[in-house]
Amino acid sequence: MSSPAGRSAGVLAMQPKVLVLDEPTAGLDPKGRDSILSQIKEYHQENGTTVLLVSHSMEDVAQYAQKALVMNNAKVFLHDDVEKVFSHAAEMEAMGLSIPQVSRIFLDLAGRGYPVTPNVFTVEGAKQEILRVLGKGGSAHA
Repeated sequence: MSSPAGRSAGVLAMQPKVLVLDEPTAGLDPKGRDSILSQIKEYHQENGTTVLLVSHSMEDVAQYAQKALVMNNAKVFLHDDVEKVFSHAAEMEAMGLSIPQVSRIFLDLAGRGYPVTPNVFTVEGAKQEILRVLGKGGSAHA
């Protein structure tokens, strides 16, 4: 009987045009998760393989995916570039769907009157938005 890693290597050796991965980082610590997702991204870039990544981690989707498909009640709610999908974070959250934690923070800040763009979905995006706001005179509150 072959190991899961051996079976995975065999699948990759076949150079599929589409690779479907269902929660490939479930149960991993953050370092292991980042390592696996970085390898998947590198594989995609080097081989041009379409990678369909099924994940409940919106942080992972925001950081690694180019497009996202959001399902609600067994129907497609959104399918677009990640940035466009997460611009609907408030709607997604209202439906009970997960959004990146950083998105929740920026939605809350915008709701409290701070002059931030509410559709921030990555830590890097949050950094850029904070720098943008502070660059407008150093006061972050409206």
